[in-house]
Amino acid sequence: MTWLGKLTWQAIPLQEPLPLYSGLAVLIIVVAILAWVVVKGYVPYLWREWITSVDHKRIGVMYCILAGVMLLRGFIDAIMMRTQQVMAYNAPGFLPPSHFDQVFSAHGTIMIFFVAMPFVIGLMNLVVPLQLGVRDVAFPTLNSVSFWLTAAGALLVNLSLVIGEFDKTGWLPYPPLSELRYSPGVGVDYYCWSLQISGIGTLMTGINFVTTILKLRAPGMHYTRMPMFCWTALASNLLIVAAFPVLTATLAMLLLDRYVGFHFFTDTGGGNSMMFMNLIWAWGHPEVYILVLPAFGIYSEVVSTFSSKPLFGYRSMIYATMAICIISFMVWLHHFFTMGAGADVNSIFGIASMIIAVPTGVKIFNWLFTMYGGTVRFRTPMLWSIGFIVTFAIGGMTGVLLAVPPADFQLHNSVFLVAHFHNVIIGAVLFGVFAGYIYWFPKAFGFTLDERLGKWAFWLWLIGFWVAWGPGYVVGLEGMTRRLQHYDVAEWRPWLVVAEVGVFIILLAIIAQIAQIVVSVRTREQRRDVTGDPWDGRNLEWATASPPPAFNFAVLPDVTDEEPYWGMKARAREIGQLTRPEPEYQPIHMPRNSPTGVVTAFLSVVTGFALIWHIWWLVLLGLAGAYATFVVFAWRDHDEILIPAEEVARIDRANRAARSAALQHRQLRQSQRESAE
Repeated sequence: MTWLGKLTWQAIPLQEPLPLYSGLAVLIIVVAILAWVVVKGYVPYLWREWITSVDHKRIGVMYCILAGVMLLRGFIDAIMMRTQQVMAYNAPGFLPPSHFDQVFSAHGTIMIFFVAMPFVIGLMNLVVPLQLGVRDVAFPTLNSVSFWLTAAGALLVNLSLVIGEFDKTGWLPYPPLSELRYSPGVGVDYYCWSLQISGIGTLMTGINFVTTILKLRAPGMHYTRMPMFCWTALASNLLIVAAFPVLTATLAMLLLDRYVGFHFFTDTGGGNSMMFMNLIWAWGHPEVYILVLPAFGIYSEVVSTFSSKPLFGYRSMIYATMAICIISFMVWLHHFFTMGAGADVNSIFGIASMIIAVPTGVKIFNWLFTMYGGTVRFRTPMLWSIGFIVTFAIGGMTGVLLAVPPADFQLHNSVFLVAHFHNVIIGAVLFGVFAGYIYWFPKAFGFTLDERLGKWAFWLWLIGFWVAWGPGYVVGLEGMTRRLQHYDVAEWRPWLVVAEVGVFIILLAIIAQIAQIVVSVRTREQRRDVTGDPWDGRNLEWATASPPPAFNFAVLPDVTDEEPYWGMKARAREIGQLTRPEPEYQPIHMPRNSPTGVVTAFLSVVTGFALIWHIWWLVLLGLAGAYATFVVFAWRDHDEILIPAEEVARIDRANRAARSAALQHRQLRQSQRESAE
């Protein structure tokens, strides 16, 4: 053992050109971006307005940027896996088994923990306080720490690309394969510590949003007046608070097995490896609903807005959401019916897995009934929502099939199961966050995205998804198991070639999405949202400017019905002027920016890296720094800033003038139409 623990030059993959060159390419890109930022003089701005910001909107945007960057990383892994399987018929392909194992493990880990989770949490950060009619989340600095801990976990995962190796056991590290005897390298340690760090951040997010939604609503906003996205965010964060401690404890036990010689999961030492399966899926299936419930809320907002009518069955949607929240903790065993728990146990969990489809079906019919009889506008967010309904209905049916234990015995661990999982996660979660990202983009940045490129991206994604994963159902039924580095069954190869074509169609979709951002930024003045309400929205996030000021609302709104902003607009259109007179503006207290989050993230990366490589003096140094950060934060004297009433008045008057002008323009057009008739 040296001062650097297990870290030696052998940790650098000098003999493996693919990860080495990939890592160098990433390093060059990062250095080039940092150099550009420094040369342009953007460092003070980024530090002041973004890195140390505790504004929920800025934090939400940073979550989404992190998710977008990691989506590119995870998708590169997907291209590599699909290309390997096309080339590996009776051949070794281009990825050696060890590297292939790391690729599929990293792909799943990144897509779930560092794409889907940050994207969902980012949209919740951006929108929930605005929809609730409040100024920020309950614990703004804790919110910043949560984001930076998530970013720290993502950084550790990416460090494994060039220093050491990543986990080879899959996106969930099942023992005994993940025990020290069978995985003596640092891959499982990278996995565990990156998820422990990011998981703590996620748990703090859950606590923050549960507190915010239950305790910080605008005057008059009772529970049955909250927007549906707030309800699904509440359910999702309740699941986070209940489920993520299970993940933390499970990984802690695995780490104790590996580091200290405990035997929680070592079958030969008196432990039980199947207990890991129970614990990890007791977290894992609620995790699916942690991701999908906020997506359901996004669809509810989008379908209602672009159908120009209230959400059908609002209260039944609340009941369905909370039913899913509760039942999601009663279905985890369907992930391992083959464990041998017995017919009685399997039957109970199989029935529960079918029952949970009922409230989900209620939601789908409510969205369809919302569209029925409405004036449907087929803008890009609405296309994503309709594409979801079709895709998810098929994915849901395959899920009900897998909930039948005898069928699952045949399909368990096959590509059919993998196709179902992608059908649900891509078709529901990813389509949902894409719909929400386009829908709320003008609220975050003040201008809309290009519709033409947005529709191109949607159709390429939808077609590419089915071309990529439709064959998965076929080869799964033909007996192809998951995670095959090579194979010798000729019947599978044509379907895998088709799937490879689908992956490249999705690549075109991602290129279209990047082009959409570039074109929209270049033409942003033509797309400027001057009123704060580009979609004719129905909830309070559209009642403020785009982008909203730091304080969100000059005066907190008084809520009197289920769609407060739609009610305000309807009354304003009747009388031809804004309904609320100019308020008496008051100075507003807002939380001060804090470097606590980014400092905590830096120390977490240092400590996590040191724990992975057994550099114990650096572990102690990192923990001491974390304690010092806590002390400095706890003893700060000034934790708020005061925004003067004059500044509040200036911002709000500009927005009121824009809305008044838009209202008069609408009245004029309506008068001209009536005259023409």
